[in-house]
Amino acid sequence: MYSYKTFGTCSTEILLDIDKDHVIKDLVIVNGCSGNTKGISKLVKGMKAEDVIEKLEGIECGWKSTSCPDQVARALKSYLAEVC
Repeated sequence: MYSYKTFGTCSTEILLDIDKDHVIKDLVIVNGCSGNTKGISKLVKGMKAEDVIEKLEGIECGWKSTSCPDQVARALKSYLAEVC
């Protein structure tokens, strides 16, 4: 399980389980808005990391320059940078 410490959001950590083909097997967002983080987690399961990054990167939350979805994209980019 890969761990990513978030910043600028209510969530504090993202836990990723990704297979060798970069398909997300599990994703847990620690803290944050419960319904939204659970929804994001269910939606991305089975998707390729690159596709999730494309869809979620750059999403803002209110006046913040980031969001939980954007942090998921950043976590996936960090993971890919380490394994590729």
